[in-house]
Amino acid sequence: MDIDAASQSLSPTAASHHPTLRLPATCDPPSEHNPPKQASWIVFGATGHMGRSLVRAVLSHGDQCTAVGWTQENTVEQMEKWQDQNYLGLLCDVRVRETVDSVIHKSIERWGNIDVIANCTGYGVIGACEDQDDYDLRNQFNTNFLGTLHIIQLSLPHFRNQNHGRYLIFSSTAGALGVPGLGPYCATKYAVEGLIESMLYEIDVFNIKATLVEPGHVRLDEPDGYTVPAGTYGTLATAPGAGNPGPPKPKRYGHFWVKPTPSAPYATLTSPALHAKRMVQWLNDRQPVSAVKSAELVWQLGHCSYPPLRLLLGSYAVESIRDRLRSIIEEIEDWKHLSFPVPADEATSAEDAKKPKSGESNEQEADDQQDNE
Repeated sequence: MDIDAASQSLSPTAASHHPTLRLPATCDPPSEHNPPKQASWIVFGATGHMGRSLVRAVLSHGDQCTAVGWTQENTVEQMEKWQDQNYLGLLCDVRVRETVDSVIHKSIERWGNIDVIANCTGYGVIGACEDQDDYDLRNQFNTNFLGTLHIIQLSLPHFRNQNHGRYLIFSSTAGALGVPGLGPYCATKYAVEGLIESMLYEIDVFNIKATLVEPGHVRLDEPDGYTVPAGTYGTLATAPGAGNPGPPKPKRYGHFWVKPTPSAPYATLTSPALHAKRMVQWLNDRQPVSAVKSAELVWQLGHCSYPPLRLLLGSYAVESIRDRLRSIIEEIEDWKHLSFPVPADEATSAEDAKKPKSGESNEQEADDQQDNE
């Protein structure tokens, strides 16, 4: 199913009733015949493109949610604008274990237990690999990989004790294919994917599941001036003209920082190292994948019985990752003879097949002699 759309933006409530926004029946998603139980969520990175829409989707369905902003970008006052009986706004820095631990404990105190943890945090530097300094490299790994590991390590004891839990870890198409200009960022996402794949073997016995969410280019598409309908989730409703409740909209380029001065070898207009910069600047606010529609599917993912290992969002994600996997398979087939030598008996048979039979040999010798004459 393609969730790319040029149609008007949807509110979270409208998206929940959209007829085509349904996960496959094979994963047993919530439906009229399979109503979901109220779940308690923690959404890290709740003020970013996807996190913001996911929080609203969670609340629009009546679930409880701890929305976590970033201490270096958001304020307590901003997060408190979303305060509600089903909402708790907190701040943390996923690079610092103590702040993550505090969020988890405060959430358990508020809701009694946690059922789903979504990690929407991420940070990337756009620039050539050679141009990215030690600070750039460490900060991306500390945020994207170690931040994810902190969340998992500190929440797993709670999930194990209650014998259930769900992780929704936002990766990226960059976790499945290399993108010029985003080398270290891709490396962090590859690391996250390896971490989750390995961890699933270890936690399956505790009824804990995890899914890697791989969106394509996502735009923030909540309607301008969108207000929550009265009664949808209590005090979150705002008066007409009051504007969006909660934190301000994310920055134009989201969680990417563009290095302003590439070095001479990578500064040409057609340089592959500038591909990511050209891409985000050209897309601007025209990213093809809807954050609101994606959030609705991710909410369903938190409630389905048989979640997939990966959920790809958008035709760009599907086509680009499928093409890369196809090229890998083709390359394996081209070079597999080096790892699987032809058995000796088959090689002998092949050589015998090339040799002419006795009659054919005499005829060939006669023809050669005639040619020489």
